[in-house]
Amino acid sequence: MKKPELLIPAGSLEVLKIAVIYGADAVYIGGEAFGLRAKAKNFTMQEMKEGIDFAHQNHKSVFVTANILAHNSDLEGAKKYFEELKEIKPDALIIADPGMFSLAKRICPEIEIHISTQANNTNFETYRFWGELGVKRVVAARELSLEEIKEIRKHIPGDLEIEAFVHGAMCISYSGRCLLSNYFTGRDANRGACTHPCRWKYAIVEETRPGEYLPVYENERGTYIFNSRDLCMIGHIPELAEAGIDSFKVEGRMKTALYVATVARTYRKAIDDYFTSPAIYEANKSWYTDEIAKCTYRQFTTGFFYGKPDETTQIYDHNTYCNDYTYLGIIGEKTAEGLYKTEQRNKFSLHEKIEVMKPGGGNREAEVKAIYNEEGMKMDSAPHPRQTLLIDLGMELEQYDILRRKES
Repeated sequence: MKKPELLIPAGSLEVLKIAVIYGADAVYIGGEAFGLRAKAKNFTMQEMKEGIDFAHQNHKSVFVTANILAHNSDLEGAKKYFEELKEIKPDALIIADPGMFSLAKRICPEIEIHISTQANNTNFETYRFWGELGVKRVVAARELSLEEIKEIRKHIPGDLEIEAFVHGAMCISYSGRCLLSNYFTGRDANRGACTHPCRWKYAIVEETRPGEYLPVYENERGTYIFNSRDLCMIGHIPELAEAGIDSFKVEGRMKTALYVATVARTYRKAIDDYFTSPAIYEANKSWYTDEIAKCTYRQFTTGFFYGKPDETTQIYDHNTYCNDYTYLGIIGEKTAEGLYKTEQRNKFSLHEKIEVMKPGGGNREAEVKAIYNEEGMKMDSAPHPRQTLLIDLGMELEQYDILRRKES
């Protein structure tokens, strides 16, 4: 079997660098337009160029999303966008709309095109169709089972790649084709502006009883009938590989650096362990499941991979996250005085016990020995978000180590 690519999302330049350092083979990002995450920070063209350069220096790839379902008014801007991307040379474009596909093929034919899950790719004839048009990779619809993916693999050319989501949030609508946001708020999910109304509370109203709201299921937090658990396939790497999936994709371009680092590092180790020895993978399964639960997530599901999910494996009755760890910051450069620069993300204090997360897989407990602000003034705590600090944890650190705290 070919070792699959690990494809990790990034919503900012900082997170792209973390994804690369913590184990991604490739990173997918969005520009300031034409992707489906308008509320993510996204990348300016200059940031995109810097990110691509950083990834290429580390022998990794960068894919750029342009997967909106375009209207006429989008096309002129898309032409200019593809002309700019032609200059900075991402490794692939992720596209769903045939019109956007035609523009990209015409303007930057040297850049690979991957067909987005938004194109609802559910059968091998669809894969063949795109392959005959010169597409390198097609992203499987999230509604496919492993058996269906195996069947697709049998019926398509060996050099046409299959990418599939293996981790992250699931959409209530078929392959993300949702109209709820547009209907309720005028913000079009298919053009990148989803307001996530599937996470809101709903009730049923009987036609002749207006104003009488009937909850489908009620607990102390309300009713969340559209919510899905988060996909997690960390315990099923062998089955994914055997199905012929070429790229394991993680959802989450709006996630924090801690989330991206945790997921990338865990899947990296699981994939490497399995391809080193299936016995090592089996022996380390509990470590993978423990580690993956240290990032923010909704309850986990295996989605559609083993057939149609039921309410006990897919839907759940609240929209809150499990969040056992707090993201504190990323280690930057070391000063001449032996202190480490970091930009604080959540408050931590002098003498507090925190955890250092290492890209290679280890976690080390540390005590905060000293905190200074940029002017060199001693501090008892770091109360201000995104404040630049100089810290001493009583140990040697490396750039891109992540600081986190376990919550009781």
